[in-house]
Amino acid sequence: MLRPFLVVNAICVSVPVVAEVPKVVTDIAPVHSLVAQVMAGLDVPELIVRPGVSPHTYAMRPSEARALQQADLVVWIGGDLTPWLSKPLETLASGGRQVALLDQEVTQTHPYREFNHEDEHEEVGHEAHDDHDHEGRDPHAWLDPQNARAWLGLLADELAELDPENAALYHENAAAAQLRLDEVSSAVAALVSPMQQVPFVALHDAFQYFEHRYGLTLVGTVSLGDASSPSPARLAELRADIEALGVACAFAEPQFDTALLEAAVEGSEARILVLDPLGAHLDPGPELYNDVLKAMAAGFGACTGS
Repeated sequence: MLRPFLVVNAICVSVPVVAEVPKVVTDIAPVHSLVAQVMAGLDVPELIVRPGVSPHTYAMRPSEARALQQADLVVWIGGDLTPWLSKPLETLASGGRQVALLDQEVTQTHPYREFNHEDEHEEVGHEAHDDHDHEGRDPHAWLDPQNARAWLGLLADELAELDPENAALYHENAAAAQLRLDEVSSAVAALVSPMQQVPFVALHDAFQYFEHRYGLTLVGTVSLGDASSPSPARLAELRADIEALGVACAFAEPQFDTALLEAAVEGSEARILVLDPLGAHLDPGPELYNDVLKAMAAGFGACTGS
């Protein structure tokens, strides 16, 4: 006996193809934080330079090199800050889009400053300056919140172009991040206002953008470059300036030894405090950028007791 065949009609359901969110790689934690805010609710960007390590002389790990190879978009400050990253971007990330923030029209930049100390090139060999030359643009541009505000909008535009399906969310996230940043910047301005008439010195010239935005006055540095060692004559000159100007505070950074700064303020009433422009002790993520600004403000506030 023949059994009847059971005929099953296959029903083809059309399933829309959802575009993948772009893979984004960033250089330093403050830039990573800004990108993370714009990408909130969709994905998390990759971070190359680990917190607590100087970005000027960083050595990439294999996992970070792979992240560059897979990136649809790389967002970095530029070769002025991380010259070692230029070649990997050329060889590993050539297939993706790259945004060097210092090169964007929306970015306000400042040149490096001179503080009338003796010629730094007499103190160290040229090799010490190859990785972080202190001529041309100062790359610490993320410390001006107006730059960060402009970059949030720029990042939203870049991501929306790569991922049109989520364009509205990128722009909503950027607008919300800008509002939060405006509130933080106003609070920072109030906290550092007592510092506006107080001269200070630093290990090296890393805080210029913050100073310009909030009206602060750096009067000297121990050295121009992160790798340079000042001569005894330079230290003596800076020590005289500290005494003559009544400098209240000298600022170091977490990743650098304070011995040279201690030598510069020896015999004066200046206190050594620490400013952290990279968020070395903060957890990477959306909150880090605003937390960096607040920590900077707290550091300057500690100088005046405000």
